[in-house]
Amino acid sequence: MVIKPFFKSNDKTFTLLQGDCVELLNQFDFKFDMIFADPPYFLSNGGISVQSGKMVSVNKGDWDKSNGFEKDNEFNYNWLKACRNHLTESGTIWISGTFHNIFSVAQMLTELDFKILNCVTWAKTNPPPNLSCKYFTHSTEFIIWARKNKKNPHYYNYELMKQINGGTQMKDVWNLPAIASWEKSCGKHPTQKPLALLTRIILASTQKSAWILDPFTGSSTTGISSNLIGRRFLGIDKEVEYLQMSKNRKLEIENSSIADNYRKKIGGFECERQLGLFFAKEPPVEYLRELPLENW
Repeated sequence: MVIKPFFKSNDKTFTLLQGDCVELLNQFDFKFDMIFADPPYFLSNGGISVQSGKMVSVNKGDWDKSNGFEKDNEFNYNWLKACRNHLTESGTIWISGTFHNIFSVAQMLTELDFKILNCVTWAKTNPPPNLSCKYFTHSTEFIIWARKNKKNPHYYNYELMKQINGGTQMKDVWNLPAIASWEKSCGKHPTQKPLALLTRIILASTQKSAWILDPFTGSSTTGISSNLIGRRFLGIDKEVEYLQMSKNRKLEIENSSIADNYRKKIGGFECERQLGLFFAKEPPVEYLRELPLENW
């Protein structure tokens, strides 16, 4: 079966596929250096939250509703297994979540023989308030970092993480803002992650020109961050609306002035020039592997 991309950039560093990630991943054999996944959290339960000062429903759609303990575990097992088959032997995967799904993800990672490296707590510096006033404000998400094999070493840019943390070891609690208004220039996905978060993840665990996969790409923050710092990207999603948003975001940063401006705005660094200076000085790495685009 021929896989036809929804979009492929002229520079061949940003490709989008439409469809179910498990079905598509089972159709080719390419290996990625890193995977970031923002799967369904199973939290669309009729609750309410605050967004831009307005009361909104937390329901994202049927794709984010729980189907019960066994079905949710089966879903996580299947997509994680497909992703494991597409990691290089030293590759790593990052999975975001809340208490609604992260325990299931951790269990399935263990069953699939991944080695869990860290569980990072993302502490949002600007969380929405809790409207009920009966609970603590929900201000964190969790991101599990795991490698494919227990014995194969993984890449970790220890020195850079130490540098952007003021000269001390980077901890597993990250104080980073939620998405900023300038990141919504092409529209907003309901679970869109900030560039600051993805940029730190990618810099921590990949080298220049690495291949990165996002099986639930949404608006492709993973891909935009990847391209802004010299990595290559494949994103998969079922929804045409979000794939179009992803395409528009990639076309936007093909303007070098916009790309440079975004690098300066990305949070999590000591100054606005720190990311640009690192990006300019990062040593090149020879990656000869290419996606089998001639067959797509």
